[in-house]
Amino acid sequence: MSELIIRPYQDTDRKNVIELWSECGLIVPQNNPERDIERKLKVNPEWFLVGELDSSVVATCMAGYEGHRGWINYLAVSPRYRRQGFATQIMLEAEKRLRDVGCPKINLQIRTSNTDVAEFYKAIGFSEDNVISMGKRMIKDNER
Repeated sequence: MSELIIRPYQDTDRKNVIELWSECGLIVPQNNPERDIERKLKVNPEWFLVGELDSSVVATCMAGYEGHRGWINYLAVSPRYRRQGFATQIMLEAEKRLRDVGCPKINLQIRTSNTDVAEFYKAIGFSEDNVISMGKRMIKDNER
């Protein structure tokens, strides 16, 4: 098997990234993937990582940092390539980039129904925080 190449997102990846997110069930009505990509490209675009295997995008991870906490979004690995260490590899790269800028802690959110993903994160050192995650939509659905 070939080695996973982790690199920053390129606009030529867009179609394949969105297909991957769809295949992984990450696209929901409240998330417009095109706009999410555009937003990420405005803030630390070098932290929008893709994992490439044999010239195909098989993994993604968006990392962010606002000066207090790091965040992980859109971690995805193609179902055909799961359980081969690719999610761990791309997360380690995201963690390295966040650590390099002094990020003291990474937060992420997981849908409560996604127990397999919660177990993955626990296996790589994450733990549940005793917090309530809250959100407020700043842009109406039709403005996305």
